[in-house]
Amino acid sequence: MAVQSGRTAKIWRDGSIVDWEDATIHVMSHVVHYGSAVFEGMRSYETPTGGGVFRLREHMRRFHNSAKIYELPLRWSVDELCQATIDTLVANGIAQCYIRPIIMRTGEQMGIHGHGSPTETFIICWNWGRGRLPGTGPAGGSNVCVSSWRRPAPDTFPTMAKAGGNYLNAQLAKSEAVRNGYDEAIMLDIAGNVAEGSGQNLFLVRDGVLYTSPIASGILEGITRDAVMRLAHDAGLAVREMEIPREMLYVADEAFFCGTAVEITPISHIDKFVVGSGKPGPVTLQVQERFMAIATGRAPDTHGWLTHVPVPVAAGSR
Repeated sequence: MAVQSGRTAKIWRDGSIVDWEDATIHVMSHVVHYGSAVFEGMRSYETPTGGGVFRLREHMRRFHNSAKIYELPLRWSVDELCQATIDTLVANGIAQCYIRPIIMRTGEQMGIHGHGSPTETFIICWNWGRGRLPGTGPAGGSNVCVSSWRRPAPDTFPTMAKAGGNYLNAQLAKSEAVRNGYDEAIMLDIAGNVAEGSGQNLFLVRDGVLYTSPIASGILEGITRDAVMRLAHDAGLAVREMEIPREMLYVADEAFFCGTAVEITPISHIDKFVVGSGKPGPVTLQVQERFMAIATGRAPDTHGWLTHVPVPVAAGSR
C-alpha cells in the first residue's frame, strides 16, 4: 500500500522558516553515515480555541537532555524552541499535525568522532493521522508478538536519549513483527523482562492495577507514559513501576501501548494469547477517553499540558 504523503509547506531551520524543498542536507553529512541525531515527536490537536500542542515544554526539555547526552551542541533554549514550534505551525496554517524537532550533525565529515562537525536544528510539521496502530477504536485492539530482538543493555547506549541511531534496534523488532503477520512487537530487556514496544511504552492492567516497566529496563522515559500515570492517579487507580516477567503478558486483564504517535492503543492479542476479553477493557477505555478529552480541549486542562497555537480550526473539521 502506498504511503500517503504528509508533507506541509514550511520547515523551521535554525531560526528561519524555509520552504519544504529547501530543508536539505548533503549526503556526506555525519548524520547520514553515523546516525548522529536526536529528535522529538509531539502532536498539536484541534481544540475549540485553535491548535493545542500537547506537553510542548516537556518534549523540548527531553530534546535538550537527549542532545546533552549525545554531546550535540544545541544553541536554542527550551523557550526559543517552544516559540519556534508555534511559529512553524502558524507558518503552515495548521492546527492539528505531528511535529518533529530534530538536531543533527550536518557537517560533511568522514569518521565516527563527530565533535566539531556543525549541527543544525529543524522543526517539521507532518500531516499524520491519529492512531498509527490498529485498535484505537472501541471494536478491538492490536495483535502483537514478543520480539526475538531485545532492548539494549544499560552499558551499551543510553535509552533515555531519543536518538536516531537508537531506533535501528526498534526497526528490527517492528520488521520482524510485520513480516510474521503482527501489528507490533513487544521487546524484552537484557534480563528477559518486559520492556516496551518498538516505539511505544507499554502498560498492563491486572485486578484494576496498572503495571509498567521501570526506566532501568531500557525503555524511553515517555512523556505520554508519564501522562497516563498522572491520569491514573487522578482517577484513584494504582500504578506500579516494576520488573515485569514475560508470562505476565499472558495473564493480564488488559494491555495497551502509549506514545505520541499511537496515543492510547489497546492490545487484544499477545503471542496469539487473547488479552482479557479480546476487546479494550474498562481501565484502558477510561484512560484513553480522559487523555483524548484533555488533548482535544473537551475537558479542563488541569495539568496545564496544552500550549495554545493561534491557528483557527477549519469549519466542520471536528
